[in-house]
Amino acid sequence: MRTIHFQSFLIVLALCGTAIPSKAQESAEPFLGAWALSLDYDNNHAGWLELKQADGYLDASLLWRWASVYPIDYAMIQDDVLRLFHGNDMVRKTEEGERKLHPVQWYEIHKVGEGQLVGWAYFPKRDGLGAEKVVFTGKRIPPEGPPPQIKNSMFGEEIQLLNGKDLQGWELNEKGASNGWSLVDGVLVNNPVQKEGEAHIHYGNLRTTATFEDFKLKLEVNVPEGSNSGVYLRGIYEIQIMDSYGGELDSHHMGGLYSRIAPSESAEKPAGEWQEMEMILYKRYLTVILNGKTIIDQQPVRGVTGGALTSDQFSPGPILLQGDHGKVSYRKLVLTPIVE
Repeated sequence: MRTIHFQSFLIVLALCGTAIPSKAQESAEPFLGAWALSLDYDNNHAGWLELKQADGYLDASLLWRWASVYPIDYAMIQDDVLRLFHGNDMVRKTEEGERKLHPVQWYEIHKVGEGQLVGWAYFPKRDGLGAEKVVFTGKRIPPEGPPPQIKNSMFGEEIQLLNGKDLQGWELNEKGASNGWSLVDGVLVNNPVQKEGEAHIHYGNLRTTATFEDFKLKLEVNVPEGSNSGVYLRGIYEIQIMDSYGGELDSHHMGGLYSRIAPSESAEKPAGEWQEMEMILYKRYLTVILNGKTIIDQQPVRGVTGGALTSDQFSPGPILLQGDHGKVSYRKLVLTPIVE
């Protein structure tokens, strides 16, 4: 099941000369900031952690695999080890009735070198007999810096991502997944049909075979009622595609950077209508224009979003379209690289 071998972490520890210190220094400084996490799973192995210190308290936020960013219940440092604790309420039925429980998952994290972490996550089993143990590493994410200036002269030649005939230049991201994607009259359509009363069919996400770094992406999308999808920029930042017309402003709604940046205003159209989107990603700053309105205006992207292909924010990646959440159609996908 594991793709990152535990032996490699022992080597890292040895090379960095990291034994668990015998004298506690109780300083948060080595752990403060944002960290890109690599989790020891076969797939969906990207994570993110941020630790802040304010008003005399430690405050941590975590992204683990495909979920949203969420605040950790409690963070503490003891003997130069960062420990995080997070719990969820549950109810267990007993012969006497119901019993409320609060199982807690926890994380033990060590600093192992300049800008590097190694940690262990523990997820207790529901019956209380043992826990799943997952090892992970972390790499410090440098600050974003000031917003960069983008000039028209920096844009290269347009790249048509759809050729109008077939899916050349695209492929399913997941091996063994069902394919709901097809090109119909020049329109890229995803139709993940589920059969009533039968097991859920997992449909794959579609990605470009080419990878990109900084760019402007323009497209048109049509979302049926109740459906949703997502456009992953560089395979790591999901711009939400969703039928959220009439809803409140939320990072999980149309045009938001999933669980990170909410649109500044509602600009989506009703379900079933074609909508225009433009996304500019440059030096970890994001702009999103939906139906002619700028709803994210050159905001810094603090880390990857759930379901990212990797936690590395500094390598080129594909355009990836989410395909397992509902029917959706795309057309006129045009990418213009920023070549400076």
